[in-house]
Amino acid sequence: MTSRLRLAIQKKGRLAEESFAALKNCGLRFSVRGDGLLARVNNMPIDLLLVRDDDIAGFVSEGVSDLGIVGENVLLEEQYVQGSKLDAQIDRRLGFSRCRLCLAAPENGNIQTLQDLNGTRIATSYPGVLGNFLTKNEIDAIPVTMKGAVELAPRIDIAASICDLVSSGATLEANGLKAFQTILESEAVLIKSDRPMGRDKQAVYDRLVRRLDAVIRSKDSKYVMLNAPRSKIDDITRLLPGSDAPTIIPLPGDDNLVAIQAVCTETVFWETLEALKDNGARSILVVPIEKMMS
Repeated sequence: MTSRLRLAIQKKGRLAEESFAALKNCGLRFSVRGDGLLARVNNMPIDLLLVRDDDIAGFVSEGVSDLGIVGENVLLEEQYVQGSKLDAQIDRRLGFSRCRLCLAAPENGNIQTLQDLNGTRIATSYPGVLGNFLTKNEIDAIPVTMKGAVELAPRIDIAASICDLVSSGATLEANGLKAFQTILESEAVLIKSDRPMGRDKQAVYDRLVRRLDAVIRSKDSKYVMLNAPRSKIDDITRLLPGSDAPTIIPLPGDDNLVAIQAVCTETVFWETLEALKDNGARSILVVPIEKMMS
């Protein structure tokens, strides 16, 4: 049995592109060529298995792959369909490829609320997730499974409404549909089974997730540097979002001024900079963080 860790990833599409980018930000060097099913990482003992997204959870469960990156929506669908037979659980959330699974219906039609769904059909590619939602909310509707072009279902009388992924909403609008209920907020997740990996693979896994965690933490983090009156240190440090123990440095030649440096782990908005300015901060510099490991 190979000691190389195998990671299953969607072969094409938005999730694939963002997964590849995240792994390259972790320092992994690899290239994906043509229609190949396997990409070898050159600087770590990891192989990337390039497959359909709805195969990933099953491959992890069956031991074909040690790990997988998949949309939470796809994982939940497989969990509802296969039940306890599926040995694949969320190991950590990755913070990219975010989308919503929504109920939508013709904008000026008869369905505007959940109660309006009773006695109707709903077209979807996620019958498991939808069925669970309907049961929890005591809605008596019939899921109709479609593998593609779900947004066309109301127009051709297959169903009165749909349950589908929504990103920008442009596809719904183009088909005269309007989302009226979100049933799942989804993002990319790293999944693994409960099986022990063995010492060598476990060591590779530990290195990989340590780097992934660093990339995730640094994604929205910023390094903020500014000068401020010594009397305003407490006010200004309270305004720095998600900072922990900022560094305070006296400025030579002026006892009333200090330099403040902080890692902000939350988004730094323009409103934040304006509030800092109003409290006496000057020479404010906000710098992105490429890597951050605690």
